[in-house]
Amino acid sequence: MTEAKSPSLRVFFYVQHLLGIGHLARASRIASAIARDGGQVTVVTGGLPVNGFPGNDVTSITLPPVVASSAGFSGLADQSGNPVDEAFLAHRSALLLEAFRHAAPDVVIIEAFPFGRRQMRFELLPLLDAIAKADPKPRLYSSVRDILQQQKKPGRDEETVGLLRDHFDGVLVHGDPHFVRLEETFPLTEAIADKIVYTGLVAPSLPPEPDESFDIVVSAGGGAVGRDLIRTSLEAASRVAIDRRWLLVTGPNLPEQDFADLAKDAPGNVELVRFRKDFPSLLRGADLSISQAGYNTVGDLLVTGCRAILVPFTAGGETEQSVRAERLEKLGLALTLPEAGLTTDLLVAAVETALSRAKPHNPDIDLDGAARTSAVIGEACRKMT
Repeated sequence: MTEAKSPSLRVFFYVQHLLGIGHLARASRIASAIARDGGQVTVVTGGLPVNGFPGNDVTSITLPPVVASSAGFSGLADQSGNPVDEAFLAHRSALLLEAFRHAAPDVVIIEAFPFGRRQMRFELLPLLDAIAKADPKPRLYSSVRDILQQQKKPGRDEETVGLLRDHFDGVLVHGDPHFVRLEETFPLTEAIADKIVYTGLVAPSLPPEPDESFDIVVSAGGGAVGRDLIRTSLEAASRVAIDRRWLLVTGPNLPEQDFADLAKDAPGNVELVRFRKDFPSLLRGADLSISQAGYNTVGDLLVTGCRAILVPFTAGGETEQSVRAERLEKLGLALTLPEAGLTTDLLVAAVETALSRAKPHNPDIDLDGAARTSAVIGEACRKMT
């Protein structure tokens, strides 16, 4: 007699990227790890499409896209930049609920919420209600990076705790507590301590050697807010390391006119592109990386051991990247420059300093977050059966 196979774990993963692509990239790595472990994963995305995300190993559902209407994340706009109306939002919410019911998941993972993505409450609160009423009721997890944007408005953290206590089975913190702990950026952590699981950073495995080599690689994440960094790097490339090959990766969301203007001014030692699928491999072969301090870029840097100059994104009161960059600088893993007031002179001096230093040592930071996340939710579901 043939032994019956146990059914695959069905996972419903919601991720909304509004400005950059970091949330989508991290969620995609986690979803792929769950799929490799035999799970059936449905990833619901609600931002602008990004080539290669999520992967081909999951079922992908795309809601009508919305983006942040400003760098400060105040308000939502459609993919043409127009403010969205109530009918648009109601349609999205209905599509999300339909996708949830069709997937009939064992586990729901919501990226960022309720710590962030308050703009999406119009569809996430109805989703929480649908989860609570489902029979059987799926387990529900919040999936968050290690460093949170600190809230300034009174009552926001208390609201987050209330939602977590009422609805969520766990909080997957994608970080290493020896590097940074959740309570350093979320003051009410003690109230949800029983729900927290640290998974390690969600980083890629060591990439292969690059097919093409560049000495200095500059990247601006998704590109929506990185124009000044790219422009300053373009100017620096004509003054320092002029005998080296520079690659400037603008990100897919840089406006077309900005890309054209930058390309027109690029010196001969610079190649300007929007996106490179082999970006981690390029870092492995590079002498220096210049970038913002986003979660995924830093993960690539830690895996490859590349020298780094970090220019953390701080517009709209953002604090997350600054905390990460400062922590890495203290560990001797990067140099940090301010986004506000960044000049070509500052960047030229930093490039000279960085290239004069040895490559950083292997950090004692857990980078296996995708695999561990898959193991955590799989084990939790096995205990329920």
